[in-house]
Amino acid sequence: MTEPELTEGSLLGGRLRHAQPRHGHRTGLEPVLLAAAIAARPGQRVLEGGTGSSAALMCLAARIPGITGLGLERDPAMADLARANIAANALPGLAIATTDLTSWAADAPYDHAFANPPWHAAAATPSPHAGKDAARRATPELIAAWARSLARSLRPRGTLTLILGADHLATGLAALAEAGCGSPALFPFWPKPGRPARLVLLRAIRGGRGPARLLPGLTLHQPDGSFTPEAEAILRAGASLQL
Repeated sequence: MTEPELTEGSLLGGRLRHAQPRHGHRTGLEPVLLAAAIAARPGQRVLEGGTGSSAALMCLAARIPGITGLGLERDPAMADLARANIAANALPGLAIATTDLTSWAADAPYDHAFANPPWHAAAATPSPHAGKDAARRATPELIAAWARSLARSLRPRGTLTLILGADHLATGLAALAEAGCGSPALFPFWPKPGRPARLVLLRAIRGGRGPARLLPGLTLHQPDGSFTPEAEAILRAGASLQL
């Protein structure tokens, strides 16, 4: 198997080293925003589905030392890269399993599960890079299948968090409900003031029965295109999102 060509970068304002493939699917803002939303505490167990190069899992561990985390990744090359990134950042509480999320059986209950599942339309123009296409394209029922698998891994009252394109809001809410996770919180990300949200974060509680909550959300960019101070605090300084 040919080793992918890598680029060396960083996350959280340089706190984390982060290598990723030069070509194909590359990390954007989503994993960092997702990690900021997980209300874990030291000593708790967290699970990420489709961890890729482990950006979200590492950002969470950097913000909350003392957690135990497992990332699931079906692509063997990406799983190896995730392990290398974890080792490069000396995060011994994290591990990677090379497996498909939908066929994986949890070893023990987790306190929090999260994922940035593929959510681009199945009918969209395919990427010429097979790995990128697989990481982005949502086949029918994929989001629901991921939600079911992650929810099965949770303890009662554990949280399940997804970050999705805003056009998949209804699909995401239905998937969480079907997986037995209620009391959903909806957190939109506005690209600029006055612009429609393109991303939404959904968090629900296994066994939750409370009403849905629509939260104020976060504006990512100022009119001149620079990050807002609130976004900078999350993306560069590792601040948390309050859900």
